[in-house]
Amino acid sequence: VDQLGGRGGGGAAEVAALEDAELPVYTILVPVYKEAGIVGLLMRNLADLDWPREKLEILLLLEEDDPATLTAALAAAPPDIVRIVVVPHSLPKTKPRACNVGLAFARGEYVVIYDAEDRPDADQLKKSLIAFRKGGDDLVCVQAALNYFNARENLLTRMFTLEYSSWFDYTLAGLDQLRLPIPLGGTSNHFRTDMLRDLGGWDPYNVTEDADLGIRASARGHRVAVVNSTTYEEANMAVGNWIRQRSRWIKGYMQTVLVHTRHPWRLLRSVGPRQTAGFALLIGGTPLMFLAAPWLYAMLAVELLWPGALTPALPAWLVQVSLANLLLGNGVIIYLSLLAGFKRRTYGLVPFALLSPLYWLLHSIASYKALWQLVVNPFYWEKTDHGLSSHVRVEDVPSMDDGPATARPVPAQATATATATVARDVVRLTDPHAVPVPPPAPGTSPEVRA
Repeated sequence: VDQLGGRGGGGAAEVAALEDAELPVYTILVPVYKEAGIVGLLMRNLADLDWPREKLEILLLLEEDDPATLTAALAAAPPDIVRIVVVPHSLPKTKPRACNVGLAFARGEYVVIYDAEDRPDADQLKKSLIAFRKGGDDLVCVQAALNYFNARENLLTRMFTLEYSSWFDYTLAGLDQLRLPIPLGGTSNHFRTDMLRDLGGWDPYNVTEDADLGIRASARGHRVAVVNSTTYEEANMAVGNWIRQRSRWIKGYMQTVLVHTRHPWRLLRSVGPRQTAGFALLIGGTPLMFLAAPWLYAMLAVELLWPGALTPALPAWLVQVSLANLLLGNGVIIYLSLLAGFKRRTYGLVPFALLSPLYWLLHSIASYKALWQLVVNPFYWEKTDHGLSSHVRVEDVPSMDDGPATARPVPAQATATATATVARDVVRLTDPHAVPVPPPAPGTSPEVRA
């Protein structure tokens, strides 16, 4: 974990010492698509953030073909710190494309992404600001940990929570200590706005845009750190929904590898051998591992049922390496899941860490679906359904403000070509061609993305 006074970010005393007058404007981007059932809950969750309202800007990014969510958002009576931006229909219809629109309108010195169901810690913005001030000028992003508020809902949510606890509390922390590229999470990424714009924003064609942005930041000599704060989300409780989400993530890893390894020597020169190796093993190795897992499990089952059936055909050294990998690899994954349960004090989840190898088989199913989609539908953003948990309640959700929403002028940062009309607190972009699209990542060409 980045050593910015312990773990990245500030302690309670440092947070309390911040004066409202010295705080910068902070922009929150909330890309939402077909989430009418929980958009009101979003208003309540963001109302809990400890930041002066006059220095907070919330951009709710909606799609033109989603009038139900727009109606629900207006019904929540958002205050004038909330701007609803309606993105015109065009392809690709992806979260990073919507975020690029929000980035063009953002007034804040810092910008963060939250999903509609997110429940960030109240002091997360202040901790992130402290992390930026301590982290140096090369720090482009701080990533808050993600975890789940419905961890104990069923077996799948328990496994998902253990996985995320291990990933954010240990894996990303280790990558940060080793100064290796950190694949960002899809939410709770806090950026310096000017540096994010300099990077070109997000790749709208990449369905795991965070992984791509992490390697692009590394190529430019920037750094990502981890902040000591948590955002709680809704864990997928349905297997089909989980596979849709995970296959999209894994397909994005595959896309990122293909884009950045088209010119391997250029990648090596821009980020260095350590960073290249870390990128190849993590971003490239993760899908390969999941694709290989069922075949390796099948070989293990054959050898257990019919001892000696396979080993005579394999070199002795390969058998020894494979056995060590079986024991050490699975052992480390189980051990990290155990540690994650203890660290988060979710002791009831700890025994389920023993099921991690079986949980991997779900990843394998998602990986083969991702591989198929990479060939037949590479830029398709498979929607994840939210609001399914019994822990999500949207009845009687209070507004962030007792007063009605009021219209606000289009900020100066908006591109001159983005023709817009304002209706109450809604900014409607009317020209699909005005939607900002960042330039290709270093070492790529436009035909990879279009």
